[in-house]
Amino acid sequence: MNTAARLDDIEEPTPLDQDHAVRLREIPYNYTSLSDREIVIRLLGPEAWRMLGELRGERRTGRSARMLYEVLGDIWVVERNPYLQDDLLETPKRRRQLIEALHHRLREVDRRRSTAADARGVERRRDPSDGARDAKVAQLLQAAREAVTRFEQRFDELAGLRRRARRLLAKHTREDNIRFDAFARVSHVTDATDWRVELPFLVLAPDTEAEIPNLVRDCIELGLTIIARGGGTGYTGGVVPLTPWSAVINTEKLDALSPVEVLDLPGVDSPTACISSGAGVVTRRGRAQWPMPTPCERCRSFPSVCSDGATMTSAFWNSFTVW
Repeated sequence: MNTAARLDDIEEPTPLDQDHAVRLREIPYNYTSLSDREIVIRLLGPEAWRMLGELRGERRTGRSARMLYEVLGDIWVVERNPYLQDDLLETPKRRRQLIEALHHRLREVDRRRSTAADARGVERRRDPSDGARDAKVAQLLQAAREAVTRFEQRFDELAGLRRRARRLLAKHTREDNIRFDAFARVSHVTDATDWRVELPFLVLAPDTEAEIPNLVRDCIELGLTIIARGGGTGYTGGVVPLTPWSAVINTEKLDALSPVEVLDLPGVDSPTACISSGAGVVTRRGRAQWPMPTPCERCRSFPSVCSDGATMTSAFWNSFTVW
């Protein structure tokens, strides 16, 4: 399903959140519209955000919190920037250095669990009676380590799925129509709604409608959510990817428009003037406008994309006749 990350787990802000609303931008490199609360819940889970709120009032120097937020910031900026993703995929050494830096910060936070620092920065042994606080920090560290592990593993998943997708999809369209590059992905992360949730896994730009059924079939085999996109006006509900494992099929090339024909249509008493248009042309009340694939109000057949393998046979793409 083309569903968002588990933001339905996000509860309403607590009084603690509201009291510290001015501090909700402590995660570095966060140039997105998401607050610290939303990022922590995405990466560590809602329980981690609750514990962070409880620990906020017990900060002394705040160094451990800053190091934890730096780890989250590094992960978040890469997840939201496809150019950084491509660079790390192409440079394993740089990727290993980043992962090691993340683990190093977490080890420093773990080391500071057993020590404290006064206002001058001199370390001393922490009060052994503060077990509850240390237990919360330990849970946060475990959640952060798991997030770093997922972050590291995702590069291997991306590389492997890209190789498999290219091998399958190249059988049905030109290789330069299969776009994994950062420019194509960031260009299709949103439409005119300007709502950004996830970057698509890849963008397909078929040359003809005849290529589309096989591309749809292979995307289903790859487990990708399929999104049909034309001009990106958002008039028909939007084409915003809600999962990172999505394939956007750009139909802007499919802009063929036939002459007007008079046909006998089922359920219509008299012959009707019709036009046949490609999926990249939107038609409404007999006028052809710039690309946006849409099932029109008056059409004999229209493109339909199914992301469910069980209904793959109902995925039918073809020129549709508007009347």
